[in-house]
Amino acid sequence: MSREEVLAAEETRLASWATWSSRSRGRRITEPIDPLRTDFQRDRDRIIHSTAFRRLNGKTQVVVSDTGDHYRTRLTHSLEVSQIARGIARSLRLNEDLTEALALAHDLGHTPFGHSGGDVLDELMRPDGGFEHNRQSLRVVDRLEIKYPDFEGLNLTYEVRESIIKHARPFHGPDYDPYRPDEGPCLEAQVVDQADGIAYMSADLDDGLRASIIRLDELESEVEMWRFARDAALARYPNVGGRLLELKVTAQLISILVSDLVDHTRKRLEADTTTDLERVRAATEPFATFSPEITRMEYGLRGFLHDRFYTHYKVCRMRNRARVMIKGLFQAYSKSPELMPPRFRTLGESDGLPRAVADYVSGMTDRYAQKEYALLFQPGAGSLDP
Repeated sequence: MSREEVLAAEETRLASWATWSSRSRGRRITEPIDPLRTDFQRDRDRIIHSTAFRRLNGKTQVVVSDTGDHYRTRLTHSLEVSQIARGIARSLRLNEDLTEALALAHDLGHTPFGHSGGDVLDELMRPDGGFEHNRQSLRVVDRLEIKYPDFEGLNLTYEVRESIIKHARPFHGPDYDPYRPDEGPCLEAQVVDQADGIAYMSADLDDGLRASIIRLDELESEVEMWRFARDAALARYPNVGGRLLELKVTAQLISILVSDLVDHTRKRLEADTTTDLERVRAATEPFATFSPEITRMEYGLRGFLHDRFYTHYKVCRMRNRARVMIKGLFQAYSKSPELMPPRFRTLGESDGLPRAVADYVSGMTDRYAQKEYALLFQPGAGSLDP
């Protein structure tokens, strides 16, 4: 299909509350129109072909990736979010291409070693504006990616860039000023935010069980959501047990959450026949939400993961060693900028040395950060195994 044919198809397929490609607010720098792809399709392709996207394969989700071959990385997580979000978007008649672009871009600014890396960078950057991975994702696509001779970054559309930065209200501060802080995010961005939660909860359960950090008996006794999904899985597969049952329960969990989100969101959208994108943006609360019952069970699952997985001593050991590495690297480069590649030294002259150091460190993969730390501090050091 040509670009014009895709746009024409959107006219009949997309709902009034969707973000139509033909109504995009455009790019910062105007470019020639692609004859085959819409602007959101081009954004998705640019994200996939970016170096920051490829580096996600070497960045930890929760369990450090060098402790096993099957644990999630930021890349596999982003792909899972994209798959879940596109299915939701299709059911709600949203723009799937925009949804996919947002899902693939949402973690580009994450540091190595999971959230612990971002937490220590934020502490170190407090005097200089702090560090937050959504803001860093926007900085990656706007400033740090080098792909084109005519402009910095990827020159993505307003809608993609806005959705990256508008993660949680309130939208106050200079970072939000170019993105109409009085407006809420589009529905595609809301869907990606919910798909992110669905993906990481189900994946963290799977990774925690695989790593023997989460105990099945604790799940059975403490988590209503798990029992609900287990009963649904056993109703369909009554003779399944062991590890295969765990996998089917996790899959059923995703199905339950997605179905509830679609049904509840659709009811809210269709309750008013005048609902359109403008009304979605004007709302003070998101439209894409779970039903009260599922929200309650989801809250219980999140609490369990916090108590039994994210604060488990094995995970805490990984985080502690990661914090030591990130802090050591940041301080070493800040004291001796000549240890960084020339590009980041130049960036330090224009954007300030602390921000350039944060850019360099946050862009590292787990393996590269370990290698750099070993070269600077511990020749011959091993991995982050607890």
